[in-house]
Amino acid sequence: MSSLSSPKDRNRTPEEFFVGVDVGGSSIKIGVVTSAGRPLSFLELPTEGEKGPEHGLATIQQGIVDAVDQSPIRMRNLTGIGVAVPGTLDLPNGMWLEPANLPTWRNIPIRQLISDQFNLPTVLHNDANAAAYGEFWAGAGRGAHSLALWTLGTGIGCGLIVNKQLVTGAHSHGGECGYLYIQMENGRPSATGMSGALEGYVGASGLVIRCEEGLQRGDESPLLRERLAGGETLTPLLIAEAAHEGDPLAVQLVEDSARFMAYGTANLMHTIDPDVVLFGGNMTFGRDETDLGRQFVDIVRKEVKRLSFPVPSSKIRIGYAELGGQAGFIGAAGCACAEFGKEALAGRRGFAC
Repeated sequence: MSSLSSPKDRNRTPEEFFVGVDVGGSSIKIGVVTSAGRPLSFLELPTEGEKGPEHGLATIQQGIVDAVDQSPIRMRNLTGIGVAVPGTLDLPNGMWLEPANLPTWRNIPIRQLISDQFNLPTVLHNDANAAAYGEFWAGAGRGAHSLALWTLGTGIGCGLIVNKQLVTGAHSHGGECGYLYIQMENGRPSATGMSGALEGYVGASGLVIRCEEGLQRGDESPLLRERLAGGETLTPLLIAEAAHEGDPLAVQLVEDSARFMAYGTANLMHTIDPDVVLFGGNMTFGRDETDLGRQFVDIVRKEVKRLSFPVPSSKIRIGYAELGGQAGFIGAAGCACAEFGKEALAGRRGFAC
């Protein structure tokens, strides 16, 4: 567990400024953020991972320059930089080891390379952890002491904060809760080959496989069958669209996904007892803005209450994240704020990196 306190707990005058960088498989999001968690600029650039890490690093570096140019401050006003990346990391040494969605990017000392380029202190974190910190600092988790953020998409990401400290673990792998096991035998495989883990059921591929099985069984699904017969490809988006229109199989798949996530959430509750559990990512079914999104989170709440101890289940707040696709770069900037802000340097403990 890294020792991280919330920048919003500090009363800074004058305001400080940080750059947050969120590197994804398809895009890189960069922005300038104040010490109060307020973005001053934002840009999104293509990762173009096939062009290799040198091109990617050049994109990040130019993006930082451009993000500052688009903001009301200048480079000399920055206090630090936060970088969020996917995959396995060596946090003490600032190394980006093996991002699964960028297979040619291996063993990159990304923290030092960016720090040297701009002569600014730089902190590195996993993308899901940074997103969790963004929600804790400036999003739906404001005011919480402990928080879990699930990110539902191609895989199942998770970030954990306990007593205002981000959980990174002894080997930089803390918070990988998409690999909590929910089935002992004959479990579904995940992308990593681990069988029975949560990601194999609720990640994008797991959802599609469950749908294919339902269609093969002959489950009622007129809308999906019609659209597939018309030449469309079975994807999580197609399943979600069909569920919004009331397709019985698609609705059942969403409801089952909520139940699976309730099992994962109950496991987290009995491990860290958080104030807040949030759901973010691309597979949130319209969140609170749609009947399906409300139905999803309502099922999670009801199942969690059934599966967990009465006291925490009566006090926990379960809902959707607020920051959307900006959570990663805002959270990365927040991590830099906690590490390099004036009060942190004056004696508050920061990340062990």
